[in-house]
Amino acid sequence: MFYRSLNGHYKKVNFETALKKGLAEDGGLFFPEKIKPLKSNFIDNLENYSDIDIAYEVIKQFIGNSINEEDLKEILSNTIDFDFPLIDLGNNIYSLELFHGPTLAFKDVGARFMANCLGYFNKNKNIINTVLVATSGDTGAAVANGFFKVKGTKVIILYPENKVSEIQERQLTTNGNNITAFRVKGSFDDCQNMVKKAFVDIELKNKFNLTSANSINVARWLPQAFYYFYAVKKLKKNNLVFSVPSGNFGNICAGIIAKKLGLPIDHFIASTNVNDTIPRYFKYQVFSPKPTIQTISNAMDVSNPSNFIRIQEMFENFESLSSFLSSYSFDDNQTLEIVKKIYSDKKYIMDPHGAVGLLGLKKYLANNSSKTGVFLETAHPIKFSKHIENTIKVKLDIPEKINKILSKKKQYIDIKDYGDFKKKIFSMH
Repeated sequence: MFYRSLNGHYKKVNFETALKKGLAEDGGLFFPEKIKPLKSNFIDNLENYSDIDIAYEVIKQFIGNSINEEDLKEILSNTIDFDFPLIDLGNNIYSLELFHGPTLAFKDVGARFMANCLGYFNKNKNIINTVLVATSGDTGAAVANGFFKVKGTKVIILYPENKVSEIQERQLTTNGNNITAFRVKGSFDDCQNMVKKAFVDIELKNKFNLTSANSINVARWLPQAFYYFYAVKKLKKNNLVFSVPSGNFGNICAGIIAKKLGLPIDHFIASTNVNDTIPRYFKYQVFSPKPTIQTISNAMDVSNPSNFIRIQEMFENFESLSSFLSSYSFDDNQTLEIVKKIYSDKKYIMDPHGAVGLLGLKKYLANNSSKTGVFLETAHPIKFSKHIENTIKVKLDIPEKINKILSKKKQYIDIKDYGDFKKKIFSMH
């Protein structure tokens, strides 16, 4: 398997190189040269395979010869050691819970897979890779956990000041060891722009062997396709639609990869908060990001989603894309209203991101009632306890994984802009 740059000006590379570079040298995202559908016999009999076997079949073509079968299965076993429950909420609506990993967010799978792959590639080498990642909340926590004490890696996390929840900030800033947090005066898009700038900064890239652990990195992005296979395995239903809470659009892009591999999914819904670049794109066919607005579903506070270009790459034109993907946006009031209603009706507690996913699903199903709908519940509600507890008037239990970090001291470095970031990263080394 080879990867090419979506900017089109860079030679093709294998999985190891794409992982380590993060972005191509022309600044483009790497994309698989081809996507080969899986055998229908495998797709039709998913219930006969373990989660590890399914993950192996899904990912192996994207790894190519970079990792042998035995080591790849060991990496997958280290990545996937928790469940992905599917909760029946009635009326052909299901919640796919993706928050049962170590940092209670869906990004644990991609972060752990990437960390294990990088550790594998570095095990007999003395080089140090610096993993540079921007986060709107959960990515940084998952990356910090996945890469903690991984041989040959240092991790630098950029997060926006006052725009992540208290628990998310503690997950980012209490690790120590090989993890460093930078608190940025600005939005997630400002953090992401710094990361992208660093990758085309030759001085920085050469000195620190930079790679990214955002969903722009193929090793973080592609394993997210596993979720959709696990849901189909459990549901065994036709006419499936998935509603994905979407910020940087990596998760829904991986879902579309799953569809291209042959998974029987009828439609996708990209559900966003008021950062509605993609819903507006579907309405007017113009991609025009606006300044990012802060919301209670902060992991989706992204107005210039990097992965949308990958989604466009998989469709011939706007007509074929829009027949397969819908996108709707919802505000904080609507989000909290559905949290309150579902708790009242079903005693089920959602986080704000899952709530946005359910809103998008309900909107689509209103005109497509024969479909079975799955929305992704991407983070544990405890991460947004202030909003959730105020809404449902119930005190949430604090999971032990979170209790452990509440007494730890936050440690971070404040930065204003890219020049400040560059100066401080050089002073650290």
